[in-house]
Amino acid sequence: MINPTELKLVKPAMTWQASYQRYIEELGDEERYPFPMDFDHRDFAAMLQKIADFAAGVNLPAGYVPSTTLWLVCGAKLLAVANIRHYLNDDLRFAGGHIGLGVRPSARGHSLGSYLLGEAVKYARQLGIGDVHVHCYHNNLASAGMIKRCGGQLESEVALDDSAKGQIVHRYIIGE
Repeated sequence: MINPTELKLVKPAMTWQASYQRYIEELGDEERYPFPMDFDHRDFAAMLQKIADFAAGVNLPAGYVPSTTLWLVCGAKLLAVANIRHYLNDDLRFAGGHIGLGVRPSARGHSLGSYLLGEAVKYARQLGIGDVHVHCYHNNLASAGMIKRCGGQLESEVALDDSAKGQIVHRYIIGE
């Protein structure tokens, strides 16, 4: 059971290693969101350093921008992950946006995504971001609903050229 009064937003730390690994196992073959969930976690300390480097804008791969990763926890359990990009480059403006997030499968259905998105938007505001861009695939109705509940207005939709599936991305803006 998730107790809303025990929810905390934390920076990634060694404290959460076991819960993080269980989260990854729970995801199985499911696509991982946001992108730091794809970092190699076998050397957990190195993964944490990579996350810290991204937040500081250090050692970024070409095409990436600085971004902060935050974990939503309840007690000793990691429930969800948010990644807030500090600004947008052309690729992220096209498809990606400022915020990516994911909720652990066993924690879905408790409005944690909406809560985490709201907290991520607050963090983005602290970074000086006015209009926050949040994108999702057109057929991801749960994400679209979450974005709308947090004040997102559909700005446009775009087709991903490189997708054999012809994926369409809905681009929302959460205004100031």
